[in-house]
Amino acid sequence: MPRLISIIVAGLLTMILVSKTEAADKQPAALDFTMMNLSGKKVDLSTYLGKVVLIVNTASECGLTPQYEQLQALHNKYGEKGLAILGFPCNQFGKQEPGNAKTIQAFCTKNYGVKFDVFAKVEVNGDGACDLYKYLTARKTKPKGAGNVRWNFEKFLLNRQGEVIARFGPRTSPDDKSIVGPIEAELAKKPQLTTESRKADISRTSVPVTESKKSKPVEE
Repeated sequence: MPRLISIIVAGLLTMILVSKTEAADKQPAALDFTMMNLSGKKVDLSTYLGKVVLIVNTASECGLTPQYEQLQALHNKYGEKGLAILGFPCNQFGKQEPGNAKTIQAFCTKNYGVKFDVFAKVEVNGDGACDLYKYLTARKTKPKGAGNVRWNFEKFLLNRQGEVIARFGPRTSPDDKSIVGPIEAELAKKPQLTTESRKADISRTSVPVTESKKSKPVEE
């Protein structure tokens, strides 16, 4: 009987631990959204979980548009190390992003050789703001805090767990140490394995169990 009770207790503890792990693995709200890319394809942002993510609202006819060059430089330097830059064109500030998806894509490629992911045009403020930006602007994220996006090229930084950890104003250059420093610090941290990746990892490393020959009973 005591052994049966121990087995039951051990089973319950295992269930509790698994439940807590799965709850912790649930993708964070910042990556809960599905967005449209410039090709018209829906992209589930949860695919970026495990990467350090820099989200930027962009424009093609702004005085800050040359920041595209610095963003691409970040992509070139850190992309293979786990940095993902997501550009979201927006026409809310001085109507400085008037083009359609095809025009925006051509502009980014021709003028700045952009290789990082750029999405379809969105609104970032007001009633028409997309759900992603409603979430981002509601966070009391340092150093800027909560509130509307002020202008083109405002930046939100997410860690590998998809948590918003920093927000930078439009005039803070992508290559400024206040941005590069946190990016490098987060990239240095190893991604946390999710429940599914743990299962896959265990499956890859498990040794196949083979039937052993029946041994003769030990004579007493």
